[in-house]
Amino acid sequence: MTTAKLEDLTQTQRDRLAFIEMMVRFLGEIRRQDLVSRFGIQSAAATRDLALYKELAPGNIDYDTKAKRYVPSTELSPLFEFAPERIISWLTQGFGDGEPAQLQAWITSEIPSRLALPDLRILSCVTQAIHQKSPISIEYHSLSSGPTEREIVPFALIDNGLRWHVRAFDRKTQEFRDFVITRIRRPSLLDSGIQPHEQNDQDIQWTRIVEVELVPHPARPSPEVTEMDYGMREGALKMKLRAATAGYILRRWSVDCSPDHRLDGPEYRLWLKDHLAIYGVKSAILAPGYESGNQQLTSEWD
Repeated sequence: MTTAKLEDLTQTQRDRLAFIEMMVRFLGEIRRQDLVSRFGIQSAAATRDLALYKELAPGNIDYDTKAKRYVPSTELSPLFEFAPERIISWLTQGFGDGEPAQLQAWITSEIPSRLALPDLRILSCVTQAIHQKSPISIEYHSLSSGPTEREIVPFALIDNGLRWHVRAFDRKTQEFRDFVITRIRRPSLLDSGIQPHEQNDQDIQWTRIVEVELVPHPARPSPEVTEMDYGMREGALKMKLRAATAGYILRRWSVDCSPDHRLDGPEYRLWLKDHLAIYGVKSAILAPGYESGNQQLTSEWD
């Protein structure tokens, strides 16, 4: 069946069909009751969904009459394309964005807790401002300058692996900067509106895309294992990163960004083959081993 017919279905129908495929593909089975429990539908509706899935993806699932369940066929061809991180999230934390008490993990897993999570009262004001394209006033605390009053125009959230930041135009410095959300106090939406120069398309570091090539660290043994771990092709991993977040990402991945791959330690499995690829990237100051004499750590990063 063509994708066009799939697109003709309602969003709720596609959600249920996607659930059928994920259950079969990653757990190896699905029963009508799984649909009934997850979506609160009647058994007859669950039967129709299973029949519709079989129509859209013939040959993907077989019915096990003895166990009264549907199982994947040996010729399963996915109807939906899922990002791996979404599947892992579904397997370990539950599916959908419903009320948490109704969700369950499908696979036993151990996920490290975050050390720093934003206060939802603070986060809600920040996300409202992003969605409504509104400036906010905040009290911001940094290690170097302490608490200061700011007016910022936020437009994106950034996860650096340890903390959540918000990318915003700072009216005090007249620059685009990152602000750690846990350091924000007393946020308040403003009615002043935003100016053209405060919009995200004017943020050069945000709009600039840098291409980096990561290779196995020359000082680490078994480079072929590193190639397997990171899905490298022809011994390298080529990626495109936003300049605004490149430093965070390279630091999170423990990439040795020194020109002579001199960083020692088992955590450095990757090396940035050309350190000049991130020249002029402000966040590069955060990348392990990167050197630039004219860049300094701003108070928003300290």
